[in-house]
Amino acid sequence: MTAVVADRTPARAPRISGLRLSVVHFRYGFLETIRVPMAVLGTMLFPGLALLFFVVPQRVVAGDPVAAAAATAQLAVFAVMSTSVFTYGIGVAEDRAQPFDPYLRTLPSGPWPRMAGRVLNGTVWSLLGLVPPILIAAFLTEASVTWGQFLAGVLLAMVSGVPFLLIGLTIGYLMSSKAAVAVAQVVVFPLAFAGGLFLPPESFPGWLDTLSTYLPSRAARDLVVSAVTGDALPATALPVLAAWTVLFAVVTAYAYRRDEGRRFH
Repeated sequence: MTAVVADRTPARAPRISGLRLSVVHFRYGFLETIRVPMAVLGTMLFPGLALLFFVVPQRVVAGDPVAAAAATAQLAVFAVMSTSVFTYGIGVAEDRAQPFDPYLRTLPSGPWPRMAGRVLNGTVWSLLGLVPPILIAAFLTEASVTWGQFLAGVLLAMVSGVPFLLIGLTIGYLMSSKAAVAVAQVVVFPLAFAGGLFLPPESFPGWLDTLSTYLPSRAARDLVVSAVTGDALPATALPVLAAWTVLFAVVTAYAYRRDEGRRFH
């Protein structure tokens, strides 16, 4: 008789691509956010409400196609900036406080699928945050742009959000969850006011206008306003955005390595 020998080779676990893992992390993060109605409302409504209460009643602004488009562009930048800082800053800090986080960070897939899923989730919420101010501007103001200007404005608003994404990640990896909430608020609102996102820079005193040109919020504002109105882009906008992006890319890398070293070595 022929003996049958059982194959004792351990079965290999099916490999999951980094892209599929990123989609899984994105779906988890999106569902986690959407289950908290106040988080959704805060992300989507505040820029639209600011436009509704502070721009629409001012017929001098709301009735001027160019001024209304510029005001909408400013608040679109604020929507992307606030979503980026709060989503990544508070979200990362809260994740670090969860007991499941150390396990996820020791998996062989590495940090990139999870980071990609987090960035994709923040991008989707940033885009959703643009919807209310765009609709309010379309129906309640005389803002007028071409389709090319509209698409350029949305694209540049998202691209200009990169330094704010990195600022959020820095806060998330350096701060506790409670501290991250306070720090994110302290960062977002002064940057918004000084960057001309609530009031046009033309109304600033000279010293604040000069200081403002070196802030990422002002650079992002100038870039998007230029795209939707056709105004000349200030020469400082792109270098300032690039400098803040490089700076906080370095700081984010340091913050991540610092957190990794403290918790896993």
